[in-house]
Amino acid sequence: MKKTLAACTLALATALGVGACASSKTESQRNAGEFTDDAALTAKVKSAIASDVGARTAAAVNIETYRGVVQLTGFVDSQDQASRAVTAAQKVSGVKSVKNDLRLKS
Repeated sequence: MKKTLAACTLALATALGVGACASSKTESQRNAGEFTDDAALTAKVKSAIASDVGARTAAAVNIETYRGVVQLTGFVDSQDQASRAVTAAQKVSGVKSVKNDLRLKS
């Protein structure tokens, strides 16, 4: 009887511990599916910029995606290149918005 009670107590403590871990997820954390979706979106945006603006520009642009929001950073040769990169990113299916932090080379 004592062994059964101890086993039940241990099982209950484990279940509560696991439940507490699962409920502590904050809004800023992504699950594996969201992470994979963001990675795929990043690749699609990089490809779109390479196709629309050029491989050289795409290589100079860093792309980060978080829950469908794409951030472009890096240095470009002209304002036209920056605008075209933003437009190319916005055209990609799944992109919710684009943050343009591209800077012009001096």
